[in-house]
Amino acid sequence: MRKKREEEHENVERWLVSYADFITLLFAFFVVMYSISSINEGKYRVMSDSLVDAFREMPTSDKPIQMGAKNAEILQGSGKPIGVAAPSPERQQAAERMKKVAKNVLDAMQPLSQDGKVRVTQSPRGVTVEINASLLFSSGDAVLQPLSKEALAAVAKVLSGVENPIQVEGHSDNIPINSPAYPSNWELSSSRAGSVVRLFAELGVPTTRMVAIGYADNQPLDTNATADGRARNRRVNVLILNEVGGAAQELSLQGEARTGTPSTIAPPAAR
Repeated sequence: MRKKREEEHENVERWLVSYADFITLLFAFFVVMYSISSINEGKYRVMSDSLVDAFREMPTSDKPIQMGAKNAEILQGSGKPIGVAAPSPERQQAAERMKKVAKNVLDAMQPLSQDGKVRVTQSPRGVTVEINASLLFSSGDAVLQPLSKEALAAVAKVLSGVENPIQVEGHSDNIPINSPAYPSNWELSSSRAGSVVRLFAELGVPTTRMVAIGYADNQPLDTNATADGRARNRRVNVLILNEVGGAAQELSLQGEARTGTPSTIAPPAAR
């Protein structure tokens, strides 16, 4: 008689092997993540010491900080808002002088005030007299017209009474010019600036304070794609330079002042 084979005992704890493998992998994963995110203690210490030193050197006050009308901080002993520096008396006087110069130049340019083609602006750079080239020269020429000489003579009288440097700039459009006298717009714009400087020198303005610059068509105020834009780009600028900054102002031909920037209040110009 054949002996009955005993049934094999089923191992109900085999899941522990898979579970142990899973736990091992999970542990390895966290070890790797920790090693990646660990802080460089040396760099952390350097940064911490730097912050401590910086805050240690900051001035302190035993009185509370006051708040001004414009929410500006006022430190003990200063009496003035942070970031708002009061202009010095010298700077205020210089700004007033330049404002007076701008008004005098504006009055001198009244004979050429046609259709807004003359504009006097005051900016941190100084006083700029911007004139349509058509009021000064014939088309394609750099010889000053008689009427323009009279007005520029009045401007020269104002300039001879100040000690500021004077920069005269000639500007053109992008239409090429090719004549025996002016092979390109470089020569034309430079000659126009030179004509104004030469007239000022003849009328007593010191030559050591003046410079003539020709920009050709490299600093347009408007597009050169239209006739009106090209006319606006043809101009002569007389800059009375200073070193006193301030808000830019435009002085209208009626003598009224408006705040603005030279780029937004630029006038039209014409050859």
